[in-house]
Amino acid sequence: MSARIDAASGGTPWRKLTGAARIDVVLYGWSAALPAEIALFQRILQLAQALGRDHGMRVSTAIAREAGTCPPCDVLVLWEQPAGAASGCLDELIEKATYVCVIGNAVLWLLRTRWSTGMRVALHWHDAMVLESPANEAILSPAIIEHTGKWTTCCGGTAAIDLALGFVRDTLGTQLASTIQDLLCIERIRAPAERQRVALQTQFGGLTPKLSEAVALMEANIEEPLQTEEIAGLVGLSRRQLERLFKQHLNAVPSRYYLEIRLARARRLLRESRHSLLQIGLMCGFSSGPHFSTTYRTVFGLTPREERQRILRPGT
Repeated sequence: MSARIDAASGGTPWRKLTGAARIDVVLYGWSAALPAEIALFQRILQLAQALGRDHGMRVSTAIAREAGTCPPCDVLVLWEQPAGAASGCLDELIEKATYVCVIGNAVLWLLRTRWSTGMRVALHWHDAMVLESPANEAILSPAIIEHTGKWTTCCGGTAAIDLALGFVRDTLGTQLASTIQDLLCIERIRAPAERQRVALQTQFGGLTPKLSEAVALMEANIEEPLQTEEIAGLVGLSRRQLERLFKQHLNAVPSRYYLEIRLARARRLLRESRHSLLQIGLMCGFSSGPHFSTTYRTVFGLTPREERQRILRPGT
């Protein structure tokens, strides 16, 4: 079966590292030269290592020929495609790692392996356009980052910075992450569920401009959501035609996709603003606090209040 393109979900997966005396992160590749985004990823973790000595972060790099001497680690980071088939050594490293992060070019490799069967994968929109459909039922997500069990996929580019800062924040604390943000003049950490903004316009704009227009209407009308019939009418389609487009290209009905857009905005506000929970609910189109709380918990597995408390108490 071919890969499906699905709406973003996001999440934070680092619970097993909570309270660890030391966190070992290994950046593993097939060449010694790091691309710019991986160098920044490494730099952020090195700053966390230097500034947060009490936390015991240790960051190192390894290349393929050193696999035999590379010890098991808490987080294994893969950032480029292997020069050939994945070796048994790499499989062993993956099996022993607590978490595996796959960034940018390496995501294409992951999609060709057994590891990605049924997995939600954050693949760069440009690669998604030219990718031959994998036969492992992987779900291609337009999110910048996806977490699935021990696996994290990141579309690459500047999203690698969000991944690194989010990892520091969730494992070592908000204060340390904020200090690094200030040092690097980074305004905010994007949530994993935020979409690759160019993706819909580029991937669907030429072939299905009405789908792109419908999503743009949803994004522009968060506080007072439109009805599906209204959106269909505004883009010149019947409701059934609009639903067919969403099912074909996004594997979702319009109402569900719209809800995920609104909840992604709510999650961002919970993490980055000082608005009250009720204010955020109203700003994202929910009629009451209980309605917002119930819907948020159904989708993300925790209430808005618990989400905000988790950010204030990293690792919980």
